[in-house]
Amino acid sequence: MEKHGWITTADELDFAVFCIENVAAALHVNASDVYRDLTERSDILREYIIPCYDVLHTQGKEYIVRDILEVMRERGVVE
Repeated sequence: MEKHGWITTADELDFAVFCIENVAAALHVNASDVYRDLTERSDILREYIIPCYDVLHTQGKEYIVRDILEVMRERGVVE
């Protein structure tokens, strides 16, 4: 896969999409809203999700979603 900024592999891209879609489902909102929350309202995707890919992707879906929601709350992105 050609490098596009900070997502450097297809696996990282797949994981980012997985995270966005599952967080959106947990919040009952549109995935595009979560994408904006993780990239425009914060830098969680670039600063947390992708750098922690090696550890996060080994966890279960529920853990990953809970963890990302916790980071979003800590950074004031969601209540």
